[in-house]
Amino acid sequence: MGSLYAWLLNFFLLISVIGIIAFQLMFLMDLEFDYTNPYDLAYRMNLVIFPEYFAQGLLCLTFLFKGQWFFFLLSLPYLYNNIRLQLQRRHLVDVTEIYNELNREKQQRLFKLGFLSLAFLFVWTIEEELE
Repeated sequence: MGSLYAWLLNFFLLISVIGIIAFQLMFLMDLEFDYTNPYDLAYRMNLVIFPEYFAQGLLCLTFLFKGQWFFFLLSLPYLYNNIRLQLQRRHLVDVTEIYNELNREKQQRLFKLGFLSLAFLFVWTIEEELE
């Protein structure tokens, strides 16, 4: 039964992080097509940065405590990137520089989305094989 709870926690954490990244990508595309202004974009994206970091860190910890070493090691580079961005104070979106960094921000989020989608597929298939 504990394995089921751990799987559900991993599932919902992965879905929440994927949703946050998709939300951020949606706002970046809205800015690119000039549907929103940079102030709204920066405010809304900066609100979801810390929940994304928290959910991804918690996901990494659940992999560690559950003993899924492959997934833990797979999620460490993403966690390292989040910590590095936080320490360099580049984690928040700057209103004045958003147009200059738009392509980099989109590519970063697309990479995160692809990575999390692969992690979701790996977790889904491996958990089904374990039971």
